Amino acid sequence: MSTTTALTPLESYRAPIDSKILGARLMDGGCRFALWAPRATHVELALVNADRSQHNVDMSRNPDGVWVAFVPGIAAEQRYGYRVHGEWAPGHGMRANPAKLLLDPYARAITAGVDYAGPISDHVPGNNFEIDKRDSFASVPLSVVVADTPPPTPIVERHRPGRHVIYETHLKGYTRQHPDVPEHLRGTYAGMAYPAVIKHLKDLGVTAVQLLPVHHFISEPFVIAKGLVNYWGYNTLGFFAPHAAYCSVGTMGEQVAEFKHMVSELHKAGIEVFLDVVYNHTGEGGHEGPTLAYRGLDHAGYYRLTGDLRNDYDVTGTGNSVDTSNPGVLQMVIDSLEYWVTEMGVDGFRFDLATTLIRDQFHHVDQHHAFKSAIANNPVFDNITMIAEPWDVGPYGYQVGNWGQRWAEWNDRYRGFMRDYWRGATHDVRELATRLSGSPDIFDHDGRRTNASVNFITAHDGFTMRDLTTFDMKHNKANGEQNRDGSDDNRSWNCGWEGESDDPAINALRHQQVKNMMATLLLSYGTPMLTAGDEMGRTQGGNNNAYCQDNQISWVHWDEREPWGDVLALTQELARLRATHQVLHRSRYRYHDDVLDDSGAPTGRIDLTWMSGYGGQMGDQDWGDPHRHHLGMYVSNKQQAFLAWFHNGAEPVSVQLPVHSRWGEGFELLLDTVTGVREQPEPLDLGQVIELPGRSVTLLRVVLAEPVTVVADEETMPIPVIRVPEQPPASQVTPPDLEMGAEGQFPPD
Repeated sequence: MSTTTALTPLESYRAPIDSKILGARLMDGGCRFALWAPRATHVELALVNADRSQHNVDMSRNPDGVWVAFVPGIAAEQRYGYRVHGEWAPGHGMRANPAKLLLDPYARAITAGVDYAGPISDHVPGNNFEIDKRDSFASVPLSVVVADTPPPTPIVERHRPGRHVIYETHLKGYTRQHPDVPEHLRGTYAGMAYPAVIKHLKDLGVTAVQLLPVHHFISEPFVIAKGLVNYWGYNTLGFFAPHAAYCSVGTMGEQVAEFKHMVSELHKAGIEVFLDVVYNHTGEGGHEGPTLAYRGLDHAGYYRLTGDLRNDYDVTGTGNSVDTSNPGVLQMVIDSLEYWVTEMGVDGFRFDLATTLIRDQFHHVDQHHAFKSAIANNPVFDNITMIAEPWDVGPYGYQVGNWGQRWAEWNDRYRGFMRDYWRGATHDVRELATRLSGSPDIFDHDGRRTNASVNFITAHDGFTMRDLTTFDMKHNKANGEQNRDGSDDNRSWNCGWEGESDDPAINALRHQQVKNMMATLLLSYGTPMLTAGDEMGRTQGGNNNAYCQDNQISWVHWDEREPWGDVLALTQELARLRATHQVLHRSRYRYHDDVLDDSGAPTGRIDLTWMSGYGGQMGDQDWGDPHRHHLGMYVSNKQQAFLAWFHNGAEPVSVQLPVHSRWGEGFELLLDTVTGVREQPEPLDLGQVIELPGRSVTLLRVVLAEPVTVVADEETMPIPVIRVPEQPPASQVTPPDLEMGAEGQFPPD
């Protein structure tokens, strides 16, 4: 091993590469292995047998820094790794150590996890910059050669963006306790594909499941030391490999086939598959952590480093940050995305801490970054949903609203306000109208549509909906950090009692509040995202940071379906109405414009307006009333109209329905969150006074004079393919609410 100071220039890893040959590819009676390691001086392919004995093959270097070897006789399920020789010069971002057996970044399957008691670090204990020459081969997972197989069954037709109802779920935890799934399939890809599971999703009205990370991941050493594991999966080790532990039958490539089967079954049911992907950091952590792949290939090549090239420049809160300003690293990310679309059948992605991916070589946020251009100009991604978690924890990392036409974004402003509204912590209804109408203050620019706003009230991190109504404080003691981890800004209300209660009145109110939040989510313009189990009362016992709880704290509780059946029934009906009626999921922003008939004449109705409860529309005095708790949302097009009332006051309030015939001929009460869904719509007259129950949502259908012929509108027009999206300049703003908005602050995500 060389320890000289004749260092390979950093510029050597910024040259273009032929990435299509990377990885292990079966061909011509053998297998071609290719690895990008531009500053290595020598690379050995380690072919590993079942008994961990190894046969090493020297690889040849191409001019672009890709090392290649063809080995005859290799078949699928061959295990392998790499030993990379080069400079050990931590002060220059070089930490080559051939004693550490490395994974292939392009491996399509990975065997298992890590033995944290083994010599998995490239440095000796107590000194992060002194090389450790002990061999790690017995303590690290292995890459696996996988044969090419056909992609999954494609979905017949992808849902138009405005019609999506996204369901965020943990793959294992969703079926781990499902009584109708065979025990040996629970918690696996096959369990997710089981008919009873898919039936629940279909009945619920879900159009896309968004799976928490299923790229192969590992736990962090500090989590293992507490006797816990990384449950959420935001600690990726392999960007091309399905997580091995979620396979029911094996880890030697079987996980690839089982994942494809799952996608096929969901597609047959008309459900798309989105992946929550973590390209912003890897499971190696900072340089003090284990060396399993990327750091051993090229520390300064894969990761952002400080100016001295010794330390990691961390904008993720997890110890390291992947450097997509490096063309080779960016190409790996794009290749991974292409693979999951073309070979694994995936329909969309949610990018964890996405701002990290658009930082330049100086770590500055750049909304014109090559990452965005590579996606916008690649036909593989046409009609593939791209969702940004539009922040990280670095300077100017809060980029909500800035991602441009091609993108949808998590809207944390929606989450924070709706929690405040339903706990009674707002002072008027002006922002309520803004959030219900798709947050135009954030997203209505540069031709963006309402579906750019991914509306959510809960997600995997934080309280569940039930817990938002049950706990004022977090209860994270099981995490082993003395309840110091997780956010203290929960914006929850326990309905008068901390924790579970036997009081029927408290429990009824909690059900009612969950229904209020669910109804608000499904009646808002934008893309609603539900968290798995919220529709049937899932609780985490007040844990708002259950990233390390692979147990009943986190798993979905299917036995709660019956006692929380009122919430489930309401959710199903609201999702059905949203899907059935275009006026409830419109993608174009509306600003109090006249609804025109087929001849172009005004119908008298307005496409979106707000009702005061005094027989007409809101006036300036109504908007400025700090004591107002209720608001009517009237939406209309040529064919249909609805009126939804939102009321967060504790006491009932009487409202007068619109009095003028311009709004319709009458109304039908469909549902409210106190008495539930009406078996038969209840007819109501123009100008009739009705009572809104305290803390409730009420939905009415407007009776129109006569049906109008349905004509093409924005929901049936072609969606343009945007190759070079117009993007606003990078916004140099500070997060207004880092605790509610920056997921990366909660280890390990």
